[in-house]
Amino acid sequence: MIFETKKEVFDQIDGQDVIRYTLVNDQQTRISVLSYGGTWQEFVVNEDGVEHSLIWGLDSMADYQRVGYCLCQSIGRVAGRIGGAKFKIDDQEYQVEMNEQTHSLHGGDHGFNTLNFDGKFSEDNDQVSVILSKHIKASDDNYPGNLDVEIKFTLDNQNEVSISFTGDTDAATLFNPTNHVYWNTTDDRTSLAKQWLQISSTAHLEFDEEKVPTGKKLSVKATAYDFNQEQPIEDALKQLNAENGGIEFDDAYEVNPSETTPIAMVGDTDGKRRVKLYSDRNGLVVFTANPFDSDQEAAHEYNALATEAQTLPDAINHSDFGDIVLRPGKPVTNTIRYQYERLN
Repeated sequence: MIFETKKEVFDQIDGQDVIRYTLVNDQQTRISVLSYGGTWQEFVVNEDGVEHSLIWGLDSMADYQRVGYCLCQSIGRVAGRIGGAKFKIDDQEYQVEMNEQTHSLHGGDHGFNTLNFDGKFSEDNDQVSVILSKHIKASDDNYPGNLDVEIKFTLDNQNEVSISFTGDTDAATLFNPTNHVYWNTTDDRTSLAKQWLQISSTAHLEFDEEKVPTGKKLSVKATAYDFNQEQPIEDALKQLNAENGGIEFDDAYEVNPSETTPIAMVGDTDGKRRVKLYSDRNGLVVFTANPFDSDQEAAHEYNALATEAQTLPDAINHSDFGDIVLRPGKPVTNTIRYQYERLN
């Protein structure tokens, strides 16, 4: 089995080189990862000699800075929102950066997506990886504990991509990272008209007006939030608007962690391809957006579907959402897997 790897300077930011690491398998499936933000820049598959992009990427750091949206970037220490930007560990209260309204979002203003990581390749017989690493001081991002983090992107010859996040700390802290990947697996990619989504879930979280979980879980049955069967995104958006005036999906689903059963799938209604998502944690946030055109975004004309596999958001403030406390001497690894399958 032959893999290719390529390392090159992608761009610069703040006087630092941003490195692009590219992995290619023997079917010419390709992923590229940027050192800045742990950004998943490319997931390109080869279908009868024709390259097809499955996720959204940009061509310069200026574009990433302008577009925002955490576009396919690694998120941490904590994905999602922390209500009041505060929490307790062992009866000690901590305040973190309140970077959106009255809560903390995606690790605050100094999260993983703002860091330039070191990187190296790793290869064995049936897969190839790039491992990004960083030592993050408590004073860097205002979380307790100094954190050593590794983000490992792996491509194998079965066209599966996995992203593993490993955290190790010297004091109790929080660790609930994800990759904020945005999909469009359709042929023309101009909209979500032919993009479908499936989520194996019976409940989504109730949010307050700031999209912070209230602690209540709501049944998806007989609602627009039910994706247990494949649903075209635009059909679901129309149903959502009819039910409650909703204009987007930005919702958190409770899922069953599994190495063998996907928590979700994305695909195109023409039946050409799909991607199965696997996770070892109990939450999936989905978000419809158009990061590239503010007018279309304002008109709710979306072309990107984000999936953020994680422990349920704001878990530290809800006892039944899952444990995201990372403790000294007990490193934790969280893995998300994305299996591309050609259908015809």
